[in-house]
Amino acid sequence: MTKSRGTIGILTGGGDVPGLNPAIRAITIRAVREGFRVIGIRRGWAGLVELIPEKDADNSQNFQTLSEDLVNRAGRTGGTFLHTSRTRPSHLPQADVPPHLKGSYTEETNDVTADVLKNLEFVGLDYLIPIGGDDTLSYAQRLHQEGVRVVGMPKTMDNDVPGTDYCIGFSTCVTRTIELAHRLRTSAGSHERFLVLEVFGRYAGYTAILPTMAGAADRCVIPEHPFEMERLAELLSYDRSRHPSQYSVVLVSEGARLLGQEEMVFENGERDQYGHRKLGGIGDLVSSRLREFSPKFNQGRKIDVVNQRLGYLVRSGDPDAMDSIVPMAFGNLALDLIMAGTSGRLVSLRNGVYDSVPIEVVTGRKKMVDIHKFYDTDRLRPRYTTFEGKPLFIMTSDV
Repeated sequence: MTKSRGTIGILTGGGDVPGLNPAIRAITIRAVREGFRVIGIRRGWAGLVELIPEKDADNSQNFQTLSEDLVNRAGRTGGTFLHTSRTRPSHLPQADVPPHLKGSYTEETNDVTADVLKNLEFVGLDYLIPIGGDDTLSYAQRLHQEGVRVVGMPKTMDNDVPGTDYCIGFSTCVTRTIELAHRLRTSAGSHERFLVLEVFGRYAGYTAILPTMAGAADRCVIPEHPFEMERLAELLSYDRSRHPSQYSVVLVSEGARLLGQEEMVFENGERDQYGHRKLGGIGDLVSSRLREFSPKFNQGRKIDVVNQRLGYLVRSGDPDAMDSIVPMAFGNLALDLIMAGTSGRLVSLRNGVYDSVPIEVVTGRKKMVDIHKFYDTDRLRPRYTTFEGKPLFIMTSDV
C-alpha cells in the first residue's frame, strides 16, 4: 500500500460563483493521484470554527473526505458543493460562538484563531487551500503567519483580488451580464425607455465597464468615480434619441455613488463579520432621478425606466468556458506549489501567464479600475486607445 503524502484541506468562503466546483475537482483529482488525502471543509471558515476536536464527535457538517467520484459529479455544476459562509474567525460575534466554545470566548467580538489552529491539527491537515476573495484570503494570510501551510486561490465576480488579473467567477458574471442586458433590451425598446441595470461591484467597476465595452450598454457608472446625475441623464437621452427603437442602456455598479453622496446605497444597516453592509438600491435611485431629469433633455417629456437588479442571476448556474478552464489550471498550479513544498502563496494569472504571488498581497492594496487609462469620466463609458499588449480582459491587469 502506498504511503500517504499528507492531507490537503479545501474550503470556499464568501459569495458563491460558478467555477468553484471545477476548482475543487481539479485540486482533488490531482492530489489523490499524487497520493494525498483530501478533506473538504464545509461552509468556509465556519467549518473550522464549529468543528469539535473529539474522536467520537459528529463533524459531518464541518468536513468530509473528498474522492474522485464525488468531485467528478459536482465539477460540472455551479455554486460550491462544500457550501460557504462569511464567517471571520478573528472577529466572531458572541452569538456565533459554537456551544462547546461559549465558556472560552465571552467578549462581544472574539478571535477564535487558537481553536481554529487546534482543529486544523485535529483533522491532520498538512496544507490548506482556501478559495475566496480578499476577505476570505485575508484570514488565510493570518493563518499563514501562524505557521499554517496555505496556498490561496482567488475567487470573486468583482475580479478585485490584488496580485492577479483574473478571479474565478468573473468571466461567467460578464457573460451573464451581457446576455441579460441584451434580453432586456426588447422591453426597453418596446416602451422607448431607459434601461437601468444594477450589477455587482462594491469597490471595483470591472463587472460594469467590461460588458459596456462589449456592447451591452451605452454608459456605465462605477465605484471609482462619483458621477453627476444630470450628466448621465443628458448622455442617455442623447443615446436614446439616436437609437432606432428609442431606448438606451446604463450599467450601474452597486458601489457607485452620485457626486456629493458620501456613502454607497445600502439595503439596511446590518454588517457582516468583515464589516460590510449589504449593498443594493443605487439602481432604484438612478432610475428615479433619470425620470426627474429626462424632460430637460427630451423636449419637456418624461422618459420612463426599466429598472432591474441583476443580482444573483449573474452568479448562479453553470460556469462558462473560462470559469471551467481557469479553475482547472489554478487547482493544478496549487498542487505544483504543494509538491514543491511551497506555501504562503496565492495562485494567479498575470498578463496571460499562470503564476503565484505572496499571499500578503491580498491585504497590501486595493485593486480597482484605473480610470485615467480606462474610463472616460465625462462620457461615462470605457476609454481605450490601443489593445496591443493588453491582457485578455483589457483593463484587469494588476501590474
